[in-house]
Amino acid sequence: MPKSAVALEGAESITWYQSSEKVRRGFCSRCGSWLFWEPTRRDWTSVALGAIDGPTGIQLERHIFIAEKGDYYTIADGLPQNER
Repeated sequence: MPKSAVALEGAESITWYQSSEKVRRGFCSRCGSWLFWEPTRRDWTSVALGAIDGPTGIQLERHIFIAEKGDYYTIADGLPQNER
């Protein structure tokens, strides 16, 4: 989502980690939960859907990186699946 659309509660507990030259990742400094990541040269933030409290109204479009999923996962919802 556009960075301007992100509103944080408890921003004082967010720790940013520059994981590469191109990406930084946001974590909860209290529990260590991964919350989001941002490309440094783009104007958007990828939010971990599990970090959102309450109903989201969001629907999945596709599954990505399925070549790397655990063999214990079955994806059977009929959505497109991308190897990467």
